[in-house]
Amino acid sequence: MTDTSPKAAEDTTRSAPGPDEAPARRRSVVARRVRNRLVHLLIVLLAVTFLSFVAVDLLPGDAAVVVAGDNATPAQVQQVRAELQLDRPLPVRYLDWLGGVVQGDLGRSFRTGQPVAEALAQRIPVSFEIAITAQILALLIAVPLAVYSAYRPGRLVDRTSMTLGFGAAAIPQFVFGMVLIVLFAGGMTSILPATGYTAFFDDPLGNLRSIILPCLTLMIAEAAVYRQLLRSDMISTLQENFILMARSKGLSPRTILLRHALRPSSFSLITLSGVNIGRLLGGTVIVETLFAIPGLGQLIVQSVFNRDYMILQGALLFVAVAYVVINMIIDLVYLVLDPRVRRDA
Repeated sequence: MTDTSPKAAEDTTRSAPGPDEAPARRRSVVARRVRNRLVHLLIVLLAVTFLSFVAVDLLPGDAAVVVAGDNATPAQVQQVRAELQLDRPLPVRYLDWLGGVVQGDLGRSFRTGQPVAEALAQRIPVSFEIAITAQILALLIAVPLAVYSAYRPGRLVDRTSMTLGFGAAAIPQFVFGMVLIVLFAGGMTSILPATGYTAFFDDPLGNLRSIILPCLTLMIAEAAVYRQLLRSDMISTLQENFILMARSKGLSPRTILLRHALRPSSFSLITLSGVNIGRLLGGTVIVETLFAIPGLGQLIVQSVFNRDYMILQGALLFVAVAYVVINMIIDLVYLVLDPRVRRDA
């Protein structure tokens, strides 16, 4: 039996948020989500920086020997080790380095004396441009193919794109890159440069020509994964009741696909594409080495071979920060795209 007493009615009125309370509640949810993610960000970064610092310290070889030279005497090596402060305990060196990071000082290169922040500032824009361009190309190819394949599953376009996608994802990046070099930068078909990088502000057209092959090498496997992921999600979404309702209203297939099915099907794609941007920023080692691109990946390889631990530690720190920050941004984007996330937060 329903309680219709004035007290029950008053309690019901109090529990239901008024129109003025809803925006305030949403802002509170967003603020709480941001605060929690920032705390998580700090914890993850502390863990990642310490583990990477330990891993770098365990690399074979001695940075003092590399800096002093092969012909240096043991006394000279010991002197260099003291100058580089490599003779101190690892926890002390980590805390000293972390204190400098908090103040914006990432240290200096053991070999060249160049500030680490300056070296990273020269390399990060190159890797960022290649990663973003590759992601945009992958999405421009994957999204239309996925939408059409979900609308017409099992047809020629669906089967062909799936077969080509599986084949592209199975080919290692360095193999695909070498194939592109042979096709477009070798012999009679030398229409694109095989190696090197031209800055955009120096020569926009030259910049475009220098990044085409690296971007194609990175994007081919990404496009295949994105296409398959979005196709599967859209096929599931097209079977939902609200899609049947939209069809019963006589809406066109294009409107149903683009306005009603694509948005709820894109959450997994947004997550994966965002994660991949952070991964590609530090994971372009093979591509940048193959095409001689002076980016962050090439800098990491050089710092490992040169035992330049400060450069390597700064690069790893940036990759970790980029990865975690991008994931936090994606998490906040969900608050805008999906009301269910705001209710669960």
